[in-house]
Amino acid sequence: MRWRDASFRGAGMTTREVVVVGAGIIGLSAAREILKSRPGTSMTVVEKEGAIGKHQTGHNSGVIHSGIYYAPESHKARLCVAGARMMYEFCDARGIATDRCGKLIVATRPKELPALEGLYQRGLTNGVQGLQMVGPSEIQQFEPNCVGLRALWSPDTGIVDFSLVAAAIAKEVVDLGGTILTSRKVTGLEARPDAVLVRMDQGDLTAKRVITCAGLHADRVARLSGAPHDPRIVPFRGDYWQLRPERRHLVRNLIYPVPGPAFPFLSVHFTRRITDGAIWLGPNAVLAGAREGYLRRDIRLLDLADALGYRGFARLARKFWRTGIAEIYRDFSKRAFVASCQRFVPSLELDDVLPGPSGVRAQSLAPTGTMVDDFHFDIQGPHLMHVRNAPSPGATSSLAIGHLIAETWRKAG
Repeated sequence: MRWRDASFRGAGMTTREVVVVGAGIIGLSAAREILKSRPGTSMTVVEKEGAIGKHQTGHNSGVIHSGIYYAPESHKARLCVAGARMMYEFCDARGIATDRCGKLIVATRPKELPALEGLYQRGLTNGVQGLQMVGPSEIQQFEPNCVGLRALWSPDTGIVDFSLVAAAIAKEVVDLGGTILTSRKVTGLEARPDAVLVRMDQGDLTAKRVITCAGLHADRVARLSGAPHDPRIVPFRGDYWQLRPERRHLVRNLIYPVPGPAFPFLSVHFTRRITDGAIWLGPNAVLAGAREGYLRRDIRLLDLADALGYRGFARLARKFWRTGIAEIYRDFSKRAFVASCQRFVPSLELDDVLPGPSGVRAQSLAPTGTMVDDFHFDIQGPHLMHVRNAPSPGATSSLAIGHLIAETWRKAG
């Protein structure tokens, strides 16, 4: 589906009250919330791709997270818990299928048990409902082929097709009077005393307020307005495998590992897809050769040089080089990948898995080599706001992030 604005093609400069850069699920949610809170606002969403939600929105596992993992009182904790509730309500009201199937976070080694208990306590602090600690027999009641010493059961974790959600949000943006322009790449953001000039490869716009939600290019788009270069986006590709259809019975729903303190990714897990019942295994996490590099062979020299030449990435690589090598090895070795999954489902065999899709995570990285753990927003003067870091659980939190953005601008007057 494509949206165009016929009036935009005229010779004169088009002026809007608000322009949102990026038609992923977060940018669309921000536009919708602003239009709901201020009916009649002249609103345009601009997107460089030919359709909405082409990148992180359309290349994720489809999990509605409950809010277990995130530091109490952080943006992620608050917005994930609120966003999950809003997501279920939004989908229920519009007939979009969701499945509150639940998730097991499984400890298979004694050293993981303290971290599992810590997750349980963190989830309670964050207000996640229905959490239970379960033992080996209860694990197998939920997942008959899964083994573990102990697990955390999260019944409110679910699955959805976020592409369908994004399409529904986009429809409401248009119904509320907004315009969505695709195939419009933003090339400049010039702050003026009372507005922002949005330069694009197909004409310009002016806006009283501009919100950038550019995902994989968040740092570059922010820099167009003179915003700080840091934190930088470093793209990490995650490759999935999937179970053969006749072996999908091995996993009923969602099985996750206990996240380790050594590397800020969740490692491989099992995810059921709501669209076709497929079971995805993964992802791993390796440096992508391009910001939109979904295949190993996708290399864009500018993107790769940008990441490798960044001191923050060099420091991260020095700190986690062993883990990085293991991730690369598992990326190229099916046997090693399957072995990491057999820790949870021992009956899984090498021939049970087939190649699956890939995604790229837009992860902000500080110059110190520390991954920016929380959602990160920059407000630049009275006219500009940048969403600089919104990876997982960004899709789950999208409606709540949109509400936060609309509320921020409302308070600003």
